[in-house]
Amino acid sequence: MRFSDRVVLVTGGGTGLGRATALAFAREGASVMVAGRTEEALKETVRVIEAEGGTAAHTVADVSDSASAARMVAETVARFGGLHVAFNNAGVFVPPAPVADLDEDAWRTGLEINATGTFLSMKHEIAHMRAHGGGAIVNMASNIGVHGRRPNLAGYAVAKAAVSTLTRAAARDHIGDGVRINAVSPGVSDGPMSFRPGETREQWAARQAQDIPLGRGGEADEIAAAVLWLASDEAGFVVGHDMVIDGGVTA
Repeated sequence: MRFSDRVVLVTGGGTGLGRATALAFAREGASVMVAGRTEEALKETVRVIEAEGGTAAHTVADVSDSASAARMVAETVARFGGLHVAFNNAGVFVPPAPVADLDEDAWRTGLEINATGTFLSMKHEIAHMRAHGGGAIVNMASNIGVHGRRPNLAGYAVAKAAVSTLTRAAARDHIGDGVRINAVSPGVSDGPMSFRPGETREQWAARQAQDIPLGRGGEADEIAAAVLWLASDEAGFVVGHDMVIDGGVTA
């Protein structure tokens, strides 16, 4: 119960890694606010947490909008009385294309949600945390970006590389305020963004067995465990780290 009496905010908490991590925090005693753009998905995350006896609530938010991100933090504090941990997980996958053919709107959307959304979330989270004794933030980067590149994924790689660099810069800026900031950079895991259109779980697993040195794709709970460790007191000396979790792909 590492997070008893702590309030945790998870953006992009309606599906995939966001839901898995919100559930993991709740299982360890946290009061969890899940935020995102799709209310029905957020409500389902809350339902799953409460069915296990945990405490959760939801707020609809667009992290690429500063006023919405500020409301998200304010509603978390109003609902649970504080904010101690944030997992900035909200993100989108930019449709693959060579740079010369990359849709300009898709490029902008990737930057606005993945990079600017992380910046705005941190901006308002840090403002509260440094005024109330500090806290811990974990950002969702990717092994595609700073750590590795793949053909036709420049739009996604650039946005996630920005998250990794922003994490390090913010960590140095705000550790003196008592706010400890790190990132995770997963490879392929069993979230919805990693499946090709129409692909079954068996087909997905066979493809990952060929592509990943470890011989399998990652599991959402494995990524969640890393996020929880970085957010916990056990990682109290870890500042500005970007933890790669990809089965050896970028080793």
